[in-house]
Amino acid sequence: MNKLQFAYYRGFQAVFNIGARCLHWRRPIPVSGEGAVGKIPELLKQEAVDKVLVVTGPTVGKKLAPGILRELDQAGIAYVLFTEVEANPSVNTVNRIQRLYLDSGCQGFIAVGGGSPMDAAKAAAARVVRPKTPVGKMAGLLKVGRKIPPYIAVPTTAGTGSETTIAAVITDSETHHKYALMDLHLVPKYAVLDPEMTRELPPKITATTGMDALTHAVEAYLCWTYNTKESIRLAEEAVCGIFKYLERAYRDGNDMQARTEMLIASYKAGFAFTRAGVGNVHAIAHTLGGLYNTPHGLANAVILPIVLEDYGAAAEKKLARLAELTGVKTDGTEAEKAKAFIGEIRAMNRRMEIPTGFAFIQEKDIPQMIAWALDEANPVYPVPVVYDEKRCEQVIRRIIREA
Repeated sequence: MNKLQFAYYRGFQAVFNIGARCLHWRRPIPVSGEGAVGKIPELLKQEAVDKVLVVTGPTVGKKLAPGILRELDQAGIAYVLFTEVEANPSVNTVNRIQRLYLDSGCQGFIAVGGGSPMDAAKAAAARVVRPKTPVGKMAGLLKVGRKIPPYIAVPTTAGTGSETTIAAVITDSETHHKYALMDLHLVPKYAVLDPEMTRELPPKITATTGMDALTHAVEAYLCWTYNTKESIRLAEEAVCGIFKYLERAYRDGNDMQARTEMLIASYKAGFAFTRAGVGNVHAIAHTLGGLYNTPHGLANAVILPIVLEDYGAAAEKKLARLAELTGVKTDGTEAEKAKAFIGEIRAMNRRMEIPTGFAFIQEKDIPQMIAWALDEANPVYPVPVVYDEKRCEQVIRRIIREA
């Protein structure tokens, strides 16, 4: 990377940081605790919503959505149900949800599930208020520009943080490229954090979505700018909560304290990266989702320690601080503490049977992965180390080697 290009990236981030402090940042209103979904009808009435579109995936639609639908029935609130959101939701799915919303005369959204239903509903809501603008044209920063209908997010995993964020990640069905829509209008109005909605989450998904939340918190914490005192504090609290409670939830899905604390940690991590941004881990992980349909949390879990090690000295000071806060290592040099923190991430992955790399990445796809990752990360993400093509390729090849 030449010096002029690097200077442009850092200059863009510095200027954007100034502009971002003039924007109206907000967190969704949290409604938490066991039985919190029972408050959804009251929230809809407060927003004057008489008919709502419930967006979810096929499994959650069968197992968890019925409880929410019963609450709506008892309150006399009409609803339409869409249960066909796939992992890594597509532009086609978003457009179907938008048409169903408009044709049915709905006035608001309830998204139930992990990141996929929440992102699909966000993008569909954006299309409702921008009906002539395709999803691809709204990708990037602040391109929605209009208030979306009332939106209630009900996470069934503790990881994506989509219930708090400005982002919706949507896959183009033809090119397999992932679009990231990022706009303050996409932040849900309410986040309903009910641990009962995560009780039956399988251990494997508990693990990978939890590591997704950890990636959000760590990458936000490492950003060199955009951060605020609040986002730094929430990232630290999220990391500590995940280190303490994730493996408890993984070992015992009925541990409601662990489930509750993981939902809170995911919420905090979601706001932290909404405000501060993510980094090269996410940029590379998104390419795997687009090309191979790799679950996002799994991709992040595998890539996180590899990228942190690649950052080297540029991330040592902050990683050392996280090592101290989590109690992983409280003495020694910054380099030693940072190494211990990354080592504990690897150990957590190992204990939860998460792989160390991906052998399925095909040689022919590496140039496309590099192009997509760099296009996503630069110049927007304020990463501690700016990747160029060579550095990005080295990391991708290491992901393959470590499988």
